[in-house]
Amino acid sequence: MPTTKAQKAVMLEEIKEKMSQSQVTILADFRGISVAKITDLRSRLRKAGSEMKVAKNTIARIAAKEIGVEGLDRYLEGPTVFTFGIQDPVAPAKILSEFAKEVKQGVDIKAGILEGKVIDANGVKALADLPSREVLLAKVLGGMQAPLYGFASVLAANLRNLVYVLDQVRQQKEGQAS
Repeated sequence: MPTTKAQKAVMLEEIKEKMSQSQVTILADFRGISVAKITDLRSRLRKAGSEMKVAKNTIARIAAKEIGVEGLDRYLEGPTVFTFGIQDPVAPAKILSEFAKEVKQGVDIKAGILEGKVIDANGVKALADLPSREVLLAKVLGGMQAPLYGFASVLAANLRNLVYVLDQVRQQKEGQAS
């Protein structure tokens, strides 16, 4: 934890930068969790393009105010860990929810900031229940491809019918020629 004024200023700038660049910031309380489990959680978050930081509530309060986030003060009580989701807003919420289920006790998701708006713990849970970015993109792509496949099938059916008609005409002409 920063102790000098210069260290606090550096931490403030870092937290401000992370909050403003992140698609989601999740606030949680981790009490009684072993260092090994926290290290495992940090590793999972890093793989998903997210980062976890511990900061003083006062610094976080100032950072939130400076970037224009209102309503965060009531969640900044007691020990707070900040998880920043830079690439995907759903991934860190999913990872934290899964981690909370694994350890069963000691993890309390307090709130989150989603694209500049404060959401409560239920909002973070709802975010965790969403499909991942890749799944959503696959569904959108599938929805876009379906009409194209249908159009291709219609065109192929017309060509197939034309071939059948031409084959019938050929057979009739062969029958008349003999």
